Amino acid sequence: MEDFEKNEDIVENDSKFRDEIYSVAVRAGKRTYFFDVKSTRRDEFYLTITESKKRFEQDGSFHFEKHKIFLYKEDFEKFDEGLQEVITFIDQNQQEEYVSQTDDFKESEENVLEEVSFSKDYTNLEFDDLNS
Repeated sequence: MEDFEKNEDIVENDSKFRDEIYSVAVRAGKRTYFFDVKSTRRDEFYLTITESKKRFEQDGSFHFEKHKIFLYKEDFEKFDEGLQEVITFIDQNQQEEYVSQTDDFKESEENVLEEVSFSKDYTNLEFDDLNS
């Protein structure tokens, strides 16, 4: 929070940085997400969410592909509710699917073990017996 206050002081003192308020970068694998708080001309804050992905060309050069969402203060609550709802849905349903897949794997593993233990009931044959 202290960094935010420092950035706010800079914003008030230098108008050319007026729209740069606060920023957080989240690195997630091949993507980076930027959460940037900016200011309108009326000094109202809004949020930009940027997804940045590094893309390589065939010649080895690269560029950053960016997708940006602008989220205004009047939409924060509805956005947050929708985001929380889908995160909860994914957590609950993905977990159930994962547990189901784990159970299927365990059942399959048990069937294989039964087959292996069943196949252990064989006659012990020595190589010397083959030459006789």
